Amino acid sequence: MPHKNKTGRAANGSGSIRKREVTRNGKPYTYWEGRITVDIDPITGKQVQRTITGKTQKEVAQKMREIAVEVDQKTYKAPCKLTLGEWLDIWKAEYTGDVKPSTAYLYGRNIDQYIIPYLGAVKLEKLTPLQVQEFYNRLLKPDKEEARPLSAKTVRNVHGVLHKALEQAVQVGYIRSNPANACKPPRAAKAEIRPLDADQVSAFLKSLQGHPHEYLYQVTMFTGLRQGEVLGLTWDCLDMERGTLLVKQQLRREQKKGGKYYFSLTKNNKIRVLTLAPSVVRLFRLQKIRQNGMRAKAGELWQETNLIFTNEMGDRLSYRTVYDCFKRVMVKIGAPSTRFHDLRHTYAVMAIQSGDDIKTVQENLGHATAAFTLDVYGHVTAQMKQASADRMEKFIQSVSA
Repeated sequence: MPHKNKTGRAANGSGSIRKREVTRNGKPYTYWEGRITVDIDPITGKQVQRTITGKTQKEVAQKMREIAVEVDQKTYKAPCKLTLGEWLDIWKAEYTGDVKPSTAYLYGRNIDQYIIPYLGAVKLEKLTPLQVQEFYNRLLKPDKEEARPLSAKTVRNVHGVLHKALEQAVQVGYIRSNPANACKPPRAAKAEIRPLDADQVSAFLKSLQGHPHEYLYQVTMFTGLRQGEVLGLTWDCLDMERGTLLVKQQLRREQKKGGKYYFSLTKNNKIRVLTLAPSVVRLFRLQKIRQNGMRAKAGELWQETNLIFTNEMGDRLSYRTVYDCFKRVMVKIGAPSTRFHDLRHTYAVMAIQSGDDIKTVQENLGHATAAFTLDVYGHVTAQMKQASADRMEKFIQSVSA
C-alpha cells in the first residue's frame, strides 16, 4: 500500500503496480503497469502521476524506484512528448534567428531532405545513439538501390545540424543528454586545392587583357578575397592614398530558385583591413576609370550602388556571370578544372612562398585561426622546408669538396 500524506493524497514518489491483459491482433498480451505520483499541481492541488509500463513487474518496479529517487532529489523532469521532427520545427523557428540566411537555408534543407524522412517520427526522448549512427551509415550506404549515397562531407554537415538541435534540446531540459555525442560521423576527405602555378598565372594575366572583368579577377588573385567579398566591395572601403582596403561585407544570393541578392557580414563575421601592394592599388584606379566610362555611356540609366565592380548599368554583378566568364578564360589557357575559389588559393600560396608568415596570411585571408591556415596550406610550407634542406645540402657538398 502506498504511504499517504497528511492530506490523504499519495506522497510524491509513491505509486502502485498492477498486471494488465489486453488483446492485440486477436492475441492476448500481458504487461505490467505502474503509476507513480511525481508532483502536485499547484493550481488544482491534484496529483500529477506518470504511468510506467514493462514486460515484468520487476522492470516496472525498478523504473519507479529510479523516478522516486529523482522526485525526492527534486531532479525529476517530465518526459518530453515531442517527436524529433516536431522539435526540429521548433528549433528552426525559434533558435536559428541569429544565423545567416544562407546558413538557415542549409539547416532547413538538411533537416527536410535527410533527418525528417529517417528519424522525424522518433520520440525525442527515445532517440538513441545507435539510431543516429545507423542513420549516418544509411546516408553513406543506402539500403535501397535507387537511393543516392551522400558524400562524407555532406553527412558531416547533416551531423552538425542534428547535433546543434539536440544540444539545444538538452539545454531546455527536453532530453538529458545528446545522443549524437556518442556517434562517429565519417571523416571527410580533405579537399584538394589547385592553385595556379607561375606559368598559369602569366597565361591568365595575358588572357585577361581587355576582358570586362579583367581587374576583378586580378584583384581577387592578388588579395585572396572570396567571391562574395570582392563582389561586395564599395568605394568607401578603399583608401587609395594609404593603400588599404576594408573588407566588411559580402554579396550573397539566396540559395533557392530565383533567390534575391543581399549583403551580409563576411564569413566568421570578421572585418579585416588589407594593406595593398601598389600594383593592386593601380588596378583599382584603372577600374575607377573604366567604371566612369560606363557611367557616362549609361547616362540616366546608370544605377548608383557605390559598388566597385558592377555591370554596364552600375548594378551588382551576378555570381553566375562572373563564374562563367572565369571558366571560359581558364579553358582558353588549358586549366579547365580551375575554380574561381582557386584564385584565393593562388594568392595564399604566392604569399607563403614570398615569405609571409602564417599569421599574416591568416589575417589577410580572414581565417578564424592560424591553425586552420596551416591545415589548408601546410603542404606549401613543407615543400619550402624541403627546398631549404636541399639548398643547405648543396652548400655542404660545395664546401666539403
